[in-house]
Amino acid sequence: MKTDVTFVRGANGKPVASQILEESLSNISGLRGKCFFGYPLIATPEGKFAIDAALVSPEKGIILFDLVEGVQIGSYKDRQDDIANKIEARLKLHRELVAGRKLGVDIHVITFAPAVTDTEQYRQDGYQISNADTLESIIAQLRLLSENKIIFNAALSAIESLSSIRKSRFKREVTREDSRGAKLKHLEDAIATLDYRQNRAVIETVNGVQRIRGLAGSGKTIVLALKAAYLHSQNPDWRIAVTFQTRALKGQFTKLINNFCIEQTGEEPDWTKIRIVNAWGSPREEDHGIYYEFCHASGAVFLDFRTACMLFGDSDLAFGGACQRALAEVDKPIALYDAILIDEAQDFSPEFLRLCHTILREPKRLVYAYDELQNLSGKSLPSPEDMFGKDEDGKPNVTLGDDQRRDVILQKCYRNSRPVLVTAHSLGFGIYRAPLPDRDTGLVQMFDHPRLWEEIGYRVKGGELTEGSRVVLHRTDATSPQFLEEHSPIEDLVKFIEFKNEIEQNEWLIQAIRTNLEQDELRHDDIIVIHPDAISARATTGPIRKRLFELGIPCHLAGVDTSADVFFKTEMQSITFTGIYRAKGNEAGMVYIINAQSCHSKGHELASLRNRLFTAITRSKAWVRVMGYGSGMAAIRQEFEDLKKHSFELDFVYPPKGLLEKLRVIHRDLSPEERKRLEQRTRGLSELVRDLESGIIRPEDIDTETRGKLRDLLLRDSE
Repeated sequence: MKTDVTFVRGANGKPVASQILEESLSNISGLRGKCFFGYPLIATPEGKFAIDAALVSPEKGIILFDLVEGVQIGSYKDRQDDIANKIEARLKLHRELVAGRKLGVDIHVITFAPAVTDTEQYRQDGYQISNADTLESIIAQLRLLSENKIIFNAALSAIESLSSIRKSRFKREVTREDSRGAKLKHLEDAIATLDYRQNRAVIETVNGVQRIRGLAGSGKTIVLALKAAYLHSQNPDWRIAVTFQTRALKGQFTKLINNFCIEQTGEEPDWTKIRIVNAWGSPREEDHGIYYEFCHASGAVFLDFRTACMLFGDSDLAFGGACQRALAEVDKPIALYDAILIDEAQDFSPEFLRLCHTILREPKRLVYAYDELQNLSGKSLPSPEDMFGKDEDGKPNVTLGDDQRRDVILQKCYRNSRPVLVTAHSLGFGIYRAPLPDRDTGLVQMFDHPRLWEEIGYRVKGGELTEGSRVVLHRTDATSPQFLEEHSPIEDLVKFIEFKNEIEQNEWLIQAIRTNLEQDELRHDDIIVIHPDAISARATTGPIRKRLFELGIPCHLAGVDTSADVFFKTEMQSITFTGIYRAKGNEAGMVYIINAQSCHSKGHELASLRNRLFTAITRSKAWVRVMGYGSGMAAIRQEFEDLKKHSFELDFVYPPKGLLEKLRVIHRDLSPEERKRLEQRTRGLSELVRDLESGIIRPEDIDTETRGKLRDLLLRDSE
């Protein structure tokens, strides 16, 4: 029987003994568990203390390893006592691991000295010592007092420090086991342990660039926050930056990093060394950003948002253009950081990532996390080889190769249940959208590379995942855990509700929120109301918020009633209303999406509109209600009904390259200038057609060359 141990390789300063221990454990038949090197860190009066290695096994309990490099054993009894006492004290803080005054999980300690040929001469009663040859026999002698899966999971969570780091600052009070509040509590408890991919991404550090990919809800933000905190705990002298696009994430990063550092080192982080900083920034001291710091340190001209838009002609191109210009102005940039971690990298231009890479000290530790689907753009970020350029010899400055530590893919979704996630993808791509009369597909957009579907956790159930072929995709228990959907009937997890008008929609929402608070045992911060259109969100949600205030239910509009860095007002028990952009990166148990009919369109910018709907739906940890009115909502609701008929599986014909390009043109975003120009040209064409039909203008009035070009263009478009 093959061993089933996963290894998470942190730094412990004992590389040779660590490597031999990993090889030895890998060769022990039937052994199961998760083994950490250089982890956990433990706060002591003398400062932080790192365990050389720790194996958490369902059959053996917790095995702590005291690693010895070389042949000098030293006072290994004292070391073993010290290790065991520190871990026991740490674990006894977790009530679920204690029965009376006794720890409910077994702790064993082994001194592992691979360079010592005869370990028997050093053996003392009650203290195990081994080398590679004797490790298997010693582990075989260890007995677990009680094999309890719940205890094992709780112990693993405690070792990982997730149980206390992820829990809310406020205890969830529930009185009924079948209430939504109780169901949400069970969900949150079940997600307390990271899976091995997430854990490796937190602890394993590479010298150079590391890429973390995953879909919404796969844990990218928490992985990035804990990784930043772990690096800071291990290297307190390093200057580390964490940056992101959505400013409302700042509070989340601050909380996670602070909690981790206190848990691991007993001290709050040194915020002068680890900085949670905006990407753009400004000259104001409290609002410095990565780009501003680059310009200030290197002497490049700093461009604010308005100036950059004037220079580069489009708000979407402004930041990339500003970064590119700053890079071009500086021959030898100044190294400002030892590590930079970037969340939501899909929202940044490659130029910003290059700028971050430029201001890093060798070996340029850059970690960037992004969602293949968060924008549903159909195109991923460029490869590292393309993004970071080539050296003087034509070799890529950055390459990930086949190293899984450098290229981490998080396939498992821990936020959205399978029905919710597949609904978001179906609506985002337009899988079951009805084709228009002049189109042979209802698809809104699609990946350039079919394999991306499998990388984000889908599996082929039927057909072929190739261009031009019909395929049926579904999610398995391995990538969408069953417990995320078992708490409620599927028809309660996600609902699309069509109303006659906006007034009817708003009244239904108000009564639903009252029920959530008064009967469902949900807290105010369990609820988010999202408007897909950020521009009209303030005016549209105003009457709803006014009515809730009259009913004694506090609520706020994120970024308007709060600072840009605040999303939830948990202490004040207030329900969050938000536009779609501030919603990114946040989550809640119950998500209401209002005016969803605005995400239905027959023309340009449909891809962007569906991106908003996708992002809004994937904010939900448990339940989502998509609401709207009119013909647009009827069409969107029909897409959902068709998805349900297909048992939440994606059944479609993968578009060939020609159709992919056509979709990008048809549904592309337009700048205000492009939109105005298109409307003028379209209006002119419509007038020309009417004049031709009425005889005011005859075909012969149009010169032969223009008629020929028009005919050729229309025929080419119909091919």
